[in-house]
Amino acid sequence: IGRGLRSHQYDQAFVLPNSWKSALVPFFAGIPKRTGYVGEMRWGLLNDARKLDKSRLTMTVQRFVALAGCDISDYPLPRLAISPEQQQAVAAKFAVNSETKILALCPGAEYGPAKRWPIEHFAKVARHMHQQGWQVWLLGSDKDKAVAEQINALSEQVCRNFAGSTDLAEAVDLMSLADAVVSNDSGLMHVAAALDKKLIALYGSSDPGFTPPLHPDAEIITLKLDCSPCFKRECPLGHTRCLTDIAPERVIAAIPR
Repeated sequence: IGRGLRSHQYDQAFVLPNSWKSALVPFFAGIPKRTGYVGEMRWGLLNDARKLDKSRLTMTVQRFVALAGCDISDYPLPRLAISPEQQQAVAAKFAVNSETKILALCPGAEYGPAKRWPIEHFAKVARHMHQQGWQVWLLGSDKDKAVAEQINALSEQVCRNFAGSTDLAEAVDLMSLADAVVSNDSGLMHVAAALDKKLIALYGSSDPGFTPPLHPDAEIITLKLDCSPCFKRECPLGHTRCLTDIAPERVIAAIPR
């Protein structure tokens, strides 16, 4: 990758991950100024290495903005613009409409099970909202397909399962039609925030203060247990109460009618 970028003759690279491997790319690309935070023996690869003050820069977005030398107290919130033509084309492709309200459920989280709300809870929300006359859509990647199928089975097949059937752009266009989104801490959660959706975000092992949905009206549900956030992929205590104890009724109550 680095050698492939060399011909573009970039002046500066901002290396956002703290890994050694991520700093190799701009080094091999011959980019003269390589900016990033110190981490994993990167002194020789970064020639504009910064020391991270975690007490001042508590959020990931603040850390990235600070690398560019910008004011961390004033940065624009991410927003995604949807093409009406593309939205209509995707709706036609998947034979959907927004004549009745739509709830999008995003049950995936690639990081691991300690970030995934139980499928039984998602299914209970799906059944309840279907009884209220809502459409319920399941969105996710191919890796989320099995989980989404389990949720649909437990909810008595009341959902439209799009997990693994769309590319990312199509998933974004489908989500843009939704009236509300319930999501684990995942990439699609941030997409929902950028689409200005009514979002209920569920946090388990991760910290909403570190990687929150960047939307002022997002409803963040976290139990703040003594053992969380642990940032582990799997619960080290074996119970994942930070997620299992988030009651479906609490999530249902947060969905606007």
